[in-house]
Amino acid sequence: MSRLDRTTATLAIRPAFDDDADAVARLAALDSAPVPAGPLLLGVVDGCRLAALDLDTGAVVSDPFSPTDELVALLRLRADRLQAATAPPRRRGRAGRLARRARGRLA
Repeated sequence: MSRLDRTTATLAIRPAFDDDADAVARLAALDSAPVPAGPLLLGVVDGCRLAALDLDTGAVVSDPFSPTDELVALLRLRADRLQAATAPPRRRGRAGRLARRARGRLA
């Protein structure tokens, strides 16, 4: 892919659907890896499915004949954001409240 192609390419990061199964199996075969079993995120460039990331395990299959390093990095970033958005909120508890009060008194 030339620099011009990369700057005009259409990129999509999206969930995989049932009709993506053949494309994911093809990616796994090209990558000599097992077909991921969990929910997947797909990296699609100009309509071509080039990489898939398993949201449960973090395993990736990608087209070894295409430059996919940056695409895989974007898939991992999106997966991290999705995980953070669905994680339960952290509780600070009594120790956190006491520490905040103590800092307020020292100021």
